[in-house]
Amino acid sequence: MAERGRVDFVYNTAALEGNPLTFPEIQTLLDGITVGGHRLSDAEQVLRLNHALSFVVGLVKDNAFELTADTAKSIQGIVAKDEALEWGVFRNGPVFIQGTEYQVPPAEQLDALFEKGRQALAMIPDAIHRAFLVFLWGSLIQFFYDGNKRTSRFLCNGILMGAGYPPMMITAKELLAYNQVMTRFYETQDATEALVWFYGRYVERIRHFGFVSLPRT
Repeated sequence: MAERGRVDFVYNTAALEGNPLTFPEIQTLLDGITVGGHRLSDAEQVLRLNHALSFVVGLVKDNAFELTADTAKSIQGIVAKDEALEWGVFRNGPVFIQGTEYQVPPAEQLDALFEKGRQALAMIPDAIHRAFLVFLWGSLIQFFYDGNKRTSRFLCNGILMGAGYPPMMITAKELLAYNQVMTRFYETQDATEALVWFYGRYVERIRHFGFVSLPRT
């Protein structure tokens, strides 16, 4: 299912980052044909997202996907290459989230916070609940200089696909609502609203794949 919806997934993920390439342009680019009229960095971002999807799908197919710091660093090293101040490593300095007064944890705490979070998340039995919390956790802690939400979505999707579910996808038309939900989450650090929002949209979307019975979270 992830492979079948690859272009749709890459397009919408890129759109959340403000990438201007259209769906047909991205489809053409993923077919290996150069698309003119755009910055090279926009095309490269699309190709990195496609690469990251292949990387995560490959891990899942090999039963090798695990929520580890190395997995997160590998994904971020793909999606944020040439965009972030550093990639493939946890940040060693401060970052800020625009539009909110939330202050991210200092860099020296990141290793301990990842391990503590990883252990706590592993205790959550429901894969969908755990996956969405992984996304929110990675987005909140900001382990990297850039690409935190992209990396966290791929981690989330590795968990979902590993449990036999389709990947989560936020569409371009949901961008405003998504940004509003995430801003309130950063301000309050209360995941309730965000979990309800993600779950509602996820259930609605994957029912098209024939998933008519899902666990209640």
